[in-house]
Amino acid sequence: MISLKKVSMTYGPKVLFTDVTLNLAPKKRYAIAGANGTGKSTLLRLLANQEETAAGDITISNSQTIGFLKQDQFVHEDSRIIDVVIQGKAELWNALQERDSLYQKPDFSDEDGYRAGELEEIIMDQGGYEAEPQAQKFLTGLGIPESKHFEPMKILSGGYKLRVLLAQSLFNDPDILLLDEPTNHLDILTIGWLEKYLIEEYQGTLYFISHDRSFINNLATHVLDIDYGDIRMYTGNYIQFEKEKDLYAEQRKQERLSIEARVNDLKKFVERFKAKASKASQAKSKEKLIDKMEMPDVEKSSRRAPKYDFKIIRPSAKRVLKVENLGHGFGNTLLFDNVKFQINRGDKALILGPNGIGKSTLIKTLMGIHTPKKGTIEWGDNCFPAYFSQDHHDQVNRSMNALQWLEDQLRDKNEQGCRGLLARMLFKSDEMTKPIPALSGGESARLLFSRICGEDHNILVLDEPTNHLDLESIQALIDALKTYPGTIIFVSHDRGFASKLASRVIALDGKSVVNFNGNYKDYLKEVGDDYLSKEWLKTNQ
Repeated sequence: MISLKKVSMTYGPKVLFTDVTLNLAPKKRYAIAGANGTGKSTLLRLLANQEETAAGDITISNSQTIGFLKQDQFVHEDSRIIDVVIQGKAELWNALQERDSLYQKPDFSDEDGYRAGELEEIIMDQGGYEAEPQAQKFLTGLGIPESKHFEPMKILSGGYKLRVLLAQSLFNDPDILLLDEPTNHLDILTIGWLEKYLIEEYQGTLYFISHDRSFINNLATHVLDIDYGDIRMYTGNYIQFEKEKDLYAEQRKQERLSIEARVNDLKKFVERFKAKASKASQAKSKEKLIDKMEMPDVEKSSRRAPKYDFKIIRPSAKRVLKVENLGHGFGNTLLFDNVKFQINRGDKALILGPNGIGKSTLIKTLMGIHTPKKGTIEWGDNCFPAYFSQDHHDQVNRSMNALQWLEDQLRDKNEQGCRGLLARMLFKSDEMTKPIPALSGGESARLLFSRICGEDHNILVLDEPTNHLDLESIQALIDALKTYPGTIIFVSHDRGFASKLASRVIALDGKSVVNFNGNYKDYLKEVGDDYLSKEWLKTNQ
């Protein structure tokens, strides 16, 4: 069990939560909910003992092991991928290293032999003789092919390095597992594998943050909601939490309205009869009653949503994009080949396919970032695409702060105009001058959307736009994109996002392209290859 007693936490002058007392039961799965900036990641760091509380105590049994998904994916560049995973069990890894070092000594002594025996015992107790197969199980499940397992980390992209670190956290099999946005950089197949593992195989207590509503609903047994400067626990998944939270807020509102009405009635009585001798004592008594009545706090929720404002500069040509026999890859390997489709004005086209098929590479090729190996890309007249990269670092200058970068991108906007765009994306005045390397994932995403809202465009090309956004921001984005009068081409692993937005589906499977003129529901009904469903996952993993 983890106990929080009168815990308070601040970030600079900002109060995140105060006087929190909770008892958290073992072997449950707690989703941590709240708007960006309310302290979700801070709470995980407190549980991991990586930060200290401003006040109060967090009690965790010393016998409990804690695993925390690290984000320092560039630390292990020269280490073998499989070794990075095994390092998740520090005692095992250290024993393996020391044993191998001993066996390599040219003058192996009796004392070395005794020590080697002790190390072999540690390795056996830690499951060292099954370590490599177990590590490979996690790597394969997280979408890293077996052919790469013994290669150095530096061959992987940043997103895949994070998958290795996730495998490292799972390999450790801790009593308490802390995961901050574990589904970022994962495709739907890998999310399905992770979800299944955490439900069916992991036996410890899980605390996790995710923007993926389906992932939370399928996984959570409880929700820890950070709002109103407090942390409140709800039993059930996110759907149940939303209902209970809305009911609680409504009850508090009605309670306050009822008390306010009662106070007004009492005040009217006092005003009417306080000067009347026969009623003066009653009026005095009611005045005292008013003073004693406590008004329940109905504070404003910290949950806020950005105000996306996507306006087209002018209508594009009817045929927005024509792709013929397109092929691209790296080295001698083509990720995709003979890709052919046409996008028309007003389409909301979902590019769909399993992990590694080249969806992001296709998007970058369409945008001219990559030169195709073969085929043609023809944009129509008066087509002005705005691009959102899933790797935010691709598009930002890390030597600037947020406001400087936006002013540099939007030369026709003055400082006040750029501040207005940032404010609509929930940046407070002091946050606008925050250095870009210090921005959170959600802030980086909202910065890119600030630029898009200020650009001249009539086409939006979006690669995993929901990554790092909180649930309120995702819903606001869906609402804005549904009414966008231009054309949208997008990649997403978020089934809810894809279902609510797509009017066209372009599905890649490495062998062929399904160019389906219809919405996502119609695509599933006719084609049946649902890369985003549990049923598809069960039969294709």
